[in-house]
Amino acid sequence: MAQLPTRPASAAVAAFLDKAATVPALRPAVHRPGRLIFAVDATASRQPGWDMACHLQTEMFQAAAAHGGLEVSLAYYRGFGEFAATPFLADSAALAERMARVQCLGGQTQIGKVLDHALREAARERLHALVFVGDAVEEPPDPLCHQAGQLGLRGTPAFVFQEGHDSRAASTLKQLAKLSGGAYAPFDAGSAAALRSLLRAVGAYASGGAEALARLGSPAARALMAQLPPPVAKPGR
Repeated sequence: MAQLPTRPASAAVAAFLDKAATVPALRPAVHRPGRLIFAVDATASRQPGWDMACHLQTEMFQAAAAHGGLEVSLAYYRGFGEFAATPFLADSAALAERMARVQCLGGQTQIGKVLDHALREAARERLHALVFVGDAVEEPPDPLCHQAGQLGLRGTPAFVFQEGHDSRAASTLKQLAKLSGGAYAPFDAGSAAALRSLLRAVGAYASGGAEALARLGSPAARALMAQLPPPVAKPGR
């Protein structure tokens, strides 16, 4: 069959086609990795807990892999007023190498500096979660609670994991988690399985949100999920 002759385009159609040719092609949105601060008490009594956290931090990266990955900044305090934080790292091996260089030193807790660091990072760019692992609180609770509330306003929940059973510390740590919109969980000293499950849960949350945490389905994930505030309903629903 003979082809029909090409229909000449009108001037308006030709102008439209010329304009459309100059519009850049749309690219699919790229899912950015979740950003998480992993803060660990590195005072003298914490060496066994520090070593355990060093071995288990890879669980966060593994849980996040299916949801776009994870970038982690290690933060710690030790000794006489020493506080340090690494850049955000996307590799568990690089984080483990940084942690292996640190030796715990005697000193008081500096949780306020951890919260200050998290607030600065949250102001600079979206921070999806703060994880704190420690066993004591030696600072006035009211300023810490105020900082935790500020984190909550910025949408950065604190997941607070307490090693041991110090009841006075637990009271403050629970408040920090609640005021930030996060969750609290205790674990026994030396209980690698418990800390492993908690880190996997928070890794899934930081990279995939509450839906990823719910899909994980582990007892640790359910325990954390039960403490998170309900999602805010969108307008019109």
